Amino acid sequence: MEMLVYLIPASLLLGGAGLVAFLWALRSRQFEDPEGDGQRFLSEDWDEHPKP
Repeated sequence: MEMLVYLIPASLLLGGAGLVAFLWALRSRQFEDPEGDGQRFLSEDWDEHPKP
């Protein structure tokens, strides 16, 4: 039972960190065009080293 004193705050802290990371990804538009990203990756025109 004494271990719950450490485990509950640790789990809340990790869950909060995951939520913050997810919200950051939403605000930085990481999930804006998942369909287009998949198509660009699979196309023959995709270049691993894009031109500057």
